[in-house]
Amino acid sequence: MTSLLVLLHSSSASSFISLYQLITKAMSMIQDWPEPIVRVQSLSESNLRAIPNRYVKPLSQRPNITSHNKINPHTATTIPIIDLGGLYTDDITRQAKTLDEISKACREKGFFQVVNHGMNPQLMDQAKATWRKFFHLPMELKNMHANSPKTYEGYGSRLGVEKGAILDWSDYYFLHYQPSSLKDYTKWPSLPLHCRDILEDYCKELVKLCEELMKILSRNLGLQEDMLQNAFGGKEESGGCLRVNYYPKCPQPELALGLSPHSDPGGLTILLPDEQAASLQVRGSDDAWITVEPAPHAFIVNIGDQIQMLSNSIYKSVEHRVIVNPANERLSLAFFYNPKGDVPIEPLKELVTVDSPPLYSSTTYNRYRQFIRTQGPRSKCHIEELKSPR
Repeated sequence: MTSLLVLLHSSSASSFISLYQLITKAMSMIQDWPEPIVRVQSLSESNLRAIPNRYVKPLSQRPNITSHNKINPHTATTIPIIDLGGLYTDDITRQAKTLDEISKACREKGFFQVVNHGMNPQLMDQAKATWRKFFHLPMELKNMHANSPKTYEGYGSRLGVEKGAILDWSDYYFLHYQPSSLKDYTKWPSLPLHCRDILEDYCKELVKLCEELMKILSRNLGLQEDMLQNAFGGKEESGGCLRVNYYPKCPQPELALGLSPHSDPGGLTILLPDEQAASLQVRGSDDAWITVEPAPHAFIVNIGDQIQMLSNSIYKSVEHRVIVNPANERLSLAFFYNPKGDVPIEPLKELVTVDSPPLYSSTTYNRYRQFIRTQGPRSKCHIEELKSPR
């Protein structure tokens, strides 16, 4: 596996499919993680003063914070906050303004926050409270849901299967919501009580929001409103999955990251952040890391690599990371809306012209996500490998 990862770093678009075949074969032989899993929460609760070397990032990746988690004030800002209520009004001017705000955010920032998005704030709070209770269950109960690198479903503590890799300071829970062929309630936690009902309601509402956003993104590209959804394989076959991120207290936040720099490999991400302390950082146009201040009961929306490819890079998937805190744990819920695994993903022909040729080779989401599952988060190298030769 190590030699395969070295090969991946030097890959080109022409070798992408053959490399995928090698990865798929290697992954089929991997039944478990390359090393014993250590729960980051257990490390944090042991009151250690220094983090293990496995979590110390290289100098070039360390966050610009002090040991007291004081963020450089010049990096703390917000991303556009867009009121989706403007779309559902008789005021044509307000509708147009809202559509323009979304279009500009997708083209320039890759990130924006939405309010008046249709989900009951009480359900949002219940979802966060339920998962916080899960992560505070006894470790033996959580470990009953321990995941493996074959599907990642369940309770986990690492991404990627490279032996000896530098790890992130976080635990997580990953589950599928749709399509129905992937939805498996036995992989969902049964505790705390009523958690499955709350998760069902929460994910159902997020699918509705994603479907509405897909229409808006299509219209803003000058396409029929169902174009992007059809490119995903249609509503019934599009994928929806939830990753709940748990970032325990970290005694040396200046050395670690909760999640390494990456762009999301899927289509569209809807993040419910922890409002108590900002932790998400987005790479700005000047390469500086910008800390996002969450708005109350807002969702953070970001474009994933699949939509960047379908839009021929009109919409941007932007690199981001997560910092950690010495005094407070953090929790976030990331819902990923993705194409069906086996449909071809390539720039839509309606967006390709003589002056704007296709920027990416054709792939599928099944092929694409194998890279992050084997290598873990690695900036934007996954999508760069798919760029068409010019």
